Amino acid sequence: MTSFDRPADPHIAPSHWVLRFAALIEPGGIVLDVAAGHGRHTRALKTLGFGIVAADIDVSGLEDLKKDAAIQVVAADLETGAWPFAGRSFDAIVVTNYLHRAHFPHYVAALNPNGVLIIETFGEGNEHLGRPRNPDFLLKPGELLNAFSTDLHVIAYEHGVEEEPRPAVRQRICAVKAMGPVLLP
Repeated sequence: MTSFDRPADPHIAPSHWVLRFAALIEPGGIVLDVAAGHGRHTRALKTLGFGIVAADIDVSGLEDLKKDAAIQVVAADLETGAWPFAGRSFDAIVVTNYLHRAHFPHYVAALNPNGVLIIETFGEGNEHLGRPRNPDFLLKPGELLNAFSTDLHVIAYEHGVEEEPRPAVRQRICAVKAMGPVLLP
């Protein structure tokens, strides 16, 4: 299904938030793209030299990437059953336009030391501007900050209304699995 949070066009520009903090990822590192959709972040991060594990329940939009040796496409229902990446670790985890709170501890556990977590999704108030409207898919104010600031070093956090590409309430975090400050890009 095509929507703002699951665009069908793989050429839609990747998130500025993801690109801004990609420089924190270990050069040549492996990135998990959670709920990768049609792969706009997978494609952009691959171009930057990273190996990618692109996971989604529907991987039909990633068919053209399956022959790329730097990309592993994983068809997985991320919301039922066990975390499909148990025992694996990543240099970064990218999550955009997707929220499944049960994964928050898995994200932290799956990061390598100095691994980067980049999340950008919708927050409360978005129900007045468009989809998603279901409160189960909208972050409460400060929720990402509260969820990750104990275990990760928060580099940046935002929560507010944006006008482009369409009006939406967004919450974003970039955090690193480090004991203290890291060199910023």
